[in-house]
Amino acid sequence: MADHTESGDMLIDLRSDTVTRPTPGMREAMATAEVGDDVYGEDPTVNALEAEVAAVFGHEAALFCPSGSMANQIALQLLAPPGAELLCDADAHVVTYEMGAAAAYGGITSRTWPAVGADIDPDVVAGMIRPDGYWAVPTRAIAVEQTHNRGGGGVIPLDTLRALRQVADAAQVALHCDGARIWHAHVADGVPLATYGALFDTLSVCLSKGLGAPVGSLVVGAADKIERARVIRKRMGGGLRQAGILAAAGRYALAHHVDRLAEDHAKAARLAEAIAPFGVLATPVRTNLVPLDLTKAPLDAPALAAAARAEGVLISVLGPHTARMVTHMDVADSAITRAATTITRILRA
Repeated sequence: MADHTESGDMLIDLRSDTVTRPTPGMREAMATAEVGDDVYGEDPTVNALEAEVAAVFGHEAALFCPSGSMANQIALQLLAPPGAELLCDADAHVVTYEMGAAAAYGGITSRTWPAVGADIDPDVVAGMIRPDGYWAVPTRAIAVEQTHNRGGGGVIPLDTLRALRQVADAAQVALHCDGARIWHAHVADGVPLATYGALFDTLSVCLSKGLGAPVGSLVVGAADKIERARVIRKRMGGGLRQAGILAAAGRYALAHHVDRLAEDHAKAARLAEAIAPFGVLATPVRTNLVPLDLTKAPLDAPALAAAARAEGVLISVLGPHTARMVTHMDVADSAITRAATTITRILRA
């Protein structure tokens, strides 16, 4: 259980699970953290976090990074050299929300399969892989997202991931997981984190989405890859000094906030149940994201968001007819009730 209490603020912020504030216990862990200079590899709390996360996923090493975008882009540079190709879906975070970093920093070209969120056809992916030769850009890596952000928090089934691993092995290309919310998939489907870890050459995992840490993600992989990752992180401006204060928040989150994600999933299910009669759910709700497709609704996404904000509920606008609500540890059960009442009243009007 989280030890955070509702703040009493009037606004109910359902824009993202990144808006959470550190809990009292997390703040205490940060205040008392033992620190050192991480560029020298001398921050004991950072080192402990990296070792802990690597072990959880069954890999040799991990690297603490300031952001999920940096962690993803470091991983992609580990797997695909300049001029090589990355395959992912058209709505993947790595090509949608990371400012073209794969091309700008890694010299990596990208090709995408149709955006279907967590519903991936491994045969389609296999058919896209370009081998060396014939003057074509060679495919060097495949990236998937677990859970899938623009796919409404959908969970890629374990059997699908295993099939993708077989595809990657047969073609001798690498497989990366953008695991920003992999903790949610673990809680939703009960798949051990080490089982997920065994399927991927690299993973990025986030501490500030759902788990409530103020900042931080990690790249996870083999020891030789993580040594290279340290160089890339420094090149990208990610060299950290007394980062144990931040790493302490991550360690606290892993110890106290993973199992409680089931509470957020239940809150999202309550929201989904309330709005289901209006026909605006974009996909079934599996985790803590509630995606809205307002194509056939009486108002578009900006109008819904504006009306909700006027009544103290914040939601995200992802497109003209696409919106999203995200449950998290800073939204109490009573706030979910109020948000559901507000959104349904607006949709009914």
